[in-house]
Amino acid sequence: MVSITIDGQTLEVEAGSTVLQAARRLGIDIPTFCYLKRLPPLASCRMCLVEIEGQRRLQPSCATAVTEGMVVRANTPLIEETRSSMLDMLLANHPLDCPICDKGGECELQNMVMAYGPRESRFRDDKRVFHSEDIRLSPVIIMNVNRCIQCQRCVRMCEEVVGAVALGTIEKGMDTAVTGFEGSLAGCDQCGNCVEVCPVGALMSFPYRYKARPWDLAETDTVCPHCGTGCQLTVGTRKGEFMRVRSKWDEGVNRETLCVRGRFGLDFVASRDRIKRPMIRRDGALVPVSWDEAGDYLRRRLLAVEDKAAGGLASPRLPNEVLYQFQKLMRTVFRTNSIDCSSRWSTPFDTLGPLLAAFHCRAPLDDVIDNDCVLVVGGNVTEENPVTEYLLRDGMRRRQTGLLMLSARPSRLDADARVVVRVLPGGEAAGLAAVVAGLVAAVGQALPGEVLAGFDATSGRPAAETGIDGPGRLAAALGEGRSVTVLVSVDLLRSPEAHATLQQINNLLQVLRLLGKGLAMQFLFDRANQMGAWDMGVLPAALPGLRAVTDDVARTTLARNWGAEIPSEPGANLDAMLELCVGGRMGALYVVGTDPVIAYPDRDFVTRALGAADLLIVQDAFLTDTAGLAEVVLPAAGYGEETGTFTNNEGRTQTVRKFREPAFEARSNLAIFDFVAALRNQALRPSTPGEIFDEIARLVPAYQGLTQHALGADGALTKAVPTPPVARFFAPPPVPAAGDRLMLITGNCLFHNGYLSERSDILNTVANDPYVAMSVQDTEQLGLSDGDLVIVRSARGELTAQLKVDRRFPKGLVFVPENYRALRLNGLMRRGEYPCPVEVQKVHATLEVDRTSRIWRGV
Repeated sequence: MVSITIDGQTLEVEAGSTVLQAARRLGIDIPTFCYLKRLPPLASCRMCLVEIEGQRRLQPSCATAVTEGMVVRANTPLIEETRSSMLDMLLANHPLDCPICDKGGECELQNMVMAYGPRESRFRDDKRVFHSEDIRLSPVIIMNVNRCIQCQRCVRMCEEVVGAVALGTIEKGMDTAVTGFEGSLAGCDQCGNCVEVCPVGALMSFPYRYKARPWDLAETDTVCPHCGTGCQLTVGTRKGEFMRVRSKWDEGVNRETLCVRGRFGLDFVASRDRIKRPMIRRDGALVPVSWDEAGDYLRRRLLAVEDKAAGGLASPRLPNEVLYQFQKLMRTVFRTNSIDCSSRWSTPFDTLGPLLAAFHCRAPLDDVIDNDCVLVVGGNVTEENPVTEYLLRDGMRRRQTGLLMLSARPSRLDADARVVVRVLPGGEAAGLAAVVAGLVAAVGQALPGEVLAGFDATSGRPAAETGIDGPGRLAAALGEGRSVTVLVSVDLLRSPEAHATLQQINNLLQVLRLLGKGLAMQFLFDRANQMGAWDMGVLPAALPGLRAVTDDVARTTLARNWGAEIPSEPGANLDAMLELCVGGRMGALYVVGTDPVIAYPDRDFVTRALGAADLLIVQDAFLTDTAGLAEVVLPAAGYGEETGTFTNNEGRTQTVRKFREPAFEARSNLAIFDFVAALRNQALRPSTPGEIFDEIARLVPAYQGLTQHALGADGALTKAVPTPPVARFFAPPPVPAAGDRLMLITGNCLFHNGYLSERSDILNTVANDPYVAMSVQDTEQLGLSDGDLVIVRSARGELTAQLKVDRRFPKGLVFVPENYRALRLNGLMRRGEYPCPVEVQKVHATLEVDRTSRIWRGV
């Protein structure tokens, strides 16, 4: 520790701390413009100059390290004169258009001038003018370069944090101007982080422009609904109407940054697809009715099907309280454990449960990625969890973290990684087995003899026999690190090989633990509350707390608290529920907030199955394809219309707050569950969000001790429940053969996340049209060029979209984003078959694009 005195106050700080950091700890205000907490100091704005005893000149506090016994003065006549002069120079060319500037009222330059600026300027020359009109850099970002104060925050944020390198500067000195390439941001992420960090009104949000003043806004701190990173965001509304999103530099895992979906994708709450009233099916058509009529009809229908099986499916975007109450409703009122929380894959809980219990780390992501090595398995972090990508890049820059990648699909992080292992689609399990074998071969002598012998007997196949490039280098990197983090994309769960992949992850983690490595493992969920959905027990084989349904003690404890018996046998997952439907054995299927018709990887099968259910109940905010098949449709509150909590990828529980009233006749999800339970002459207690959270904190081990009041701005981490590790190694799977067929995979794209974000008008203005991504080798072989219209055809169907040639893509891979409803991508797929074999050919007929759906159609 180092002692420093600032303005007469003495403080001990860590060696390497800056004077600015020490001053802020003492509550001493030192103004800055160019300084960003998460980036190395630039010291260009000169606003943070201070006097240091023994130094002849003023020193920038943001870039001056503390030394033992340093004495600093942060407010002296010389410093005040210097700050005033610096502000006078900035104002010399700054347009005085505050009344029409969107930044008015929250402008850092305004605040600085009021606090430190001159009362009269000494400059009398005409102001410099770069452009007479604002420049529209992109659909969401507009620039008034005349207001720029050359702090470089935007450029550094874009390059060093986001990694997009879309902004840069031209000219020098007072003529320096920030701009995009050729005055455009066509190649940028459109995340708007440059707008967030701009201290003045140089960079502005076009969708928010001229809509409101900051003092007109009612602001609500909440959590992003798009992916599982769990970013803090602040929603601004005016008279109940959504206006904008911003973030706070000192709150949340995201630390001021947001991705394009979080910053610009919340206008979906006002989508025109909202369900306005309850509906029931009459003469083959859905007819709006009152809640009373819907209740009378549903009571009769539930009575008619009560002798058959029941099942439920809920969205992992719903709050914990809603998910907890849903599984309680299904288990106690409908008397079934047949519940699931994903419409894209079925969770292999027999493998997932032990992996979560033994290795999953509920800890801040910032700490987790502080390890020597971070291995990302599967998926594409750039497009699934963009802010997690920013944090990983931070870790590589500040801590020299070694990033390792193993996946079929490339990402932008590959360029920053120490080792990249590209595997065949569906070959992640074999790739991991090769890495484990290479690790054992390299450092096997450090393992206990009996363990090594057991491992050799089951999975000691040499890496060279796998046919997969690079596992030896990856194993060597893991062996060198003292601590290792494994981040697992849930995209792996799409494959029929998910069970084997999770087993090999278990093998890897066990070997690393036996080698004495510090370990952390987390999932990279692409849905906001997937972790919460698992924790709340929205699984056919697991109760709340991820305890097995067959656990008599756990089941008895819950039943005693709920006042109702719980079935003792595991229920059916979504696949099995659909089989029950097709077989005529499903009475009531209750779907809440999710759309399996568009998401399930076999559109024909899921459509037939849902149509065969005796009673399909859909509870949703939006009129989805699944709602279009329902017999009863119940309008529910959407995101921002009810309070609750989400649990993010870290295991952090955060408060999701209400910032608008439910639209039309929609009711909260909890109120609808009470409504349905009453139709079966039962009651769910407790039934308010606060009381349900208290019950969760009492009955779910990982949440014990939490209180809503204590969640605070950053939420609170749930606790890992210690479980003795199971020393069992799993045999490696066969290596997938590299066939001649092209293989189709899917996932999220940068601008969309599932189908919720497709209801955002703003995102639809910046998102790419539906596209097909392929490698250079495959496109050359097929005679295709970037931008061609192509048909992707499988044994089940076909789609037409624009080709995007990606030089990073491996040969044999075809990627189509899952996020475009009109493509009906799942119409090409057959359940149990992933990746899907396809053919790709150029479209030679004349086509035109339907501007509403952005899908190409024949003329």
